[in-house]
Amino acid sequence: MDRSTLFDVTGKVVLVTGGAKGIGRMISEGYVANGAKVYISSRDAKACDKACAELNALGPGSAHAIPADFYKLEDCKRLAEEFRKREDHLDVLVNNSGSNWGASFDEYPDAAWTRVLTLNLHRVFTITQLLTPSLEAKAGQDSPSRIINIGSVDGLRVPTLETFAYSSSKAGLHHLSRVLANHLGKRHITSNVIACGPFESKMMAQTLKDFGESIKAGIPLNRIGSPEDVAGTCLFLSSRAGSYVNGATITLDGGSVIGSKI
Repeated sequence: MDRSTLFDVTGKVVLVTGGAKGIGRMISEGYVANGAKVYISSRDAKACDKACAELNALGPGSAHAIPADFYKLEDCKRLAEEFRKREDHLDVLVNNSGSNWGASFDEYPDAAWTRVLTLNLHRVFTITQLLTPSLEAKAGQDSPSRIINIGSVDGLRVPTLETFAYSSSKAGLHHLSRVLANHLGKRHITSNVIACGPFESKMMAQTLKDFGESIKAGIPLNRIGSPEDVAGTCLFLSSRAGSYVNGATITLDGGSVIGSKI
């Protein structure tokens, strides 16, 4: 029961949606650096290829691109078909792709709800459903396959920023993950959420530029999340050490949710 086996992901087959940029890129690098075989998927094919080239240069694991536009159901199906052509099983599915939309309450458009909920919630179910046969293929009672859903602290609290569809979608994702944990746990597949606080990413770039210091001041640990933080949490959930964790929401925010506001 030593750490080299408890947290080992060597040789595991992983698929990370949105794995070319931001938090997804941090997660992908964490797996590749620890010997996993990682498939990266997003609609930006050039970004997928670029990330894979960079990660393969780092090793010791490997990275492979399967571009797909998750807004299109046909692309989701093609992703699953292409993956099955390449691999006979899937050990870890990281549902990370997401979008945001900020606008004042009086001007918040109807289109924002369709766009954000489709990618952040609906397609998590779609992709999970399509890849469940691959997750089941080699899963066992003592070695379950894993689903890791990247949520947000904005799905736990009421955010200050006017991102109505985003916070609602993440709250829905957190509960969907628990529902999946119940149904798929019986099929030797775990489902857990990482509710992320602020990390350096394209989605957070402007917010951190405008409010970075005040955001850090509201976090008990007084810093923004690092790549090691989110990658390490994923490695734990994907390894033997995390094999009995199912239906959990891990708040990865330096304590911002519980930080005193007075």
